[in-house]
Parts: sequence; C-alpha cells; structure tokens
Amino acid sequence: MSRRAGRATVPAQAAPRCTVSVCRGCCCGTGKIPGVDHAAQLAALRAGLGAAAQVRVVDCLDACEQADVVVVQPSSAGRAAGGRPVWLGLVNDPGAVADITARVAAGGPGLADPPELLDLYVFSPSRRVRRAVEDRPGPGDGARRSRRA
Repeated sequence: MSRRAGRATVPAQAAPRCTVSVCRGCCCGTGKIPGVDHAAQLAALRAGLGAAAQVRVVDCLDACEQADVVVVQPSSAGRAAGGRPVWLGLVNDPGAVADITARVAAGGPGLADPPELLDLYVFSPSRRVRRAVEDRPGPGDGARRSRRA
C-alpha cells in the first residue's frame, strides 16, 4: 500500500477571502479605551467570521484618535468588483462588531453593501498610513500592489 493512501487531498488554493486587520497597538485594545472588553471583541470577530475572513492582529495603525481601529480589506473577487479597503474607527461596542461580521460574511467590500449604521464608523486615514496597510497583499491577492500609477 502506498504511503499516500489515506492522506486527505488539499485543494491547490483556498477560496480568496477578506482580511480583517484589528489594531492592537499603543491605544487600540488597551485600557486607554475604558469600558471595552477588547479580548471579547477580538474573540467575537474571529468566531463570527470563521472561514469568511482572515482576522489578523496588527501593531499600531497610527490612527489613535479613532481607537479601536479595524480595516476590512476585500477579497480578490471583491476588489475585482470595485471594493476597496474600509477603515472603521471607534469600534468600541458589540453592535459595531456584529455589523462588521455581517458585512464580511455577506462577501465584504465590493460584494455586499454595509449595514446602514456601519457607515458611521468609516473614516479616511492619511495616505501614508493607508498605504502601509492597504498595499499588503491579502490572501489570494498575489504580489504586493502599488497605488502609484
């Protein structure tokens, strides 16, 4: 019998999915934002998104005045449909986390409209800060993209 017998086959490439970056730097995720259970917030995002997104914890995104910051990057299909990364600030309540989870589970930027209240959390960081996060490739995006044309 072959050694390969009994091994599960692994698909060549997993389906592209959104990437949700959760800031946990100098202000976000700390006691500087009182009354927020930051560990529960992160656990809720991970549990609610499951396979719909890669949830990653990142160091300071340099948008401290908007703490807690979450960036939702579209999947490759969402980007092809016109979706762009969405920066969300002041994500300090379970309702915001639920809305983020709902949008991403429905396909994310480019593929699903955001719940109405989620628009209240959207902000635009400086170009320098935006480039540092948005130019990082997400799953299935291939090589690093440049915004300079």
